[in-house]
Amino acid sequence: MPVVTIQQGPKTVEQKRDLIKRITDAFVDAYQVPAEAVDVWFHEVPTDSWGRAGKLTADK
Repeated sequence: MPVVTIQQGPKTVEQKRDLIKRITDAFVDAYQVPAEAVDVWFHEVPTDSWGRAGKLTADK
């Protein structure tokens, strides 16, 4: 069973629904597995808990 973990900043429920559907469809197509076998996990990190290019993301 494929398990996909996504680490990201906060997104809307609608965005996550769309991404889960697209990722699941990709695994169904590429691996020929049933959609029920694909798990997608979101690990959302607040913008004050990560940074890029030497700056806290919340400060951008």
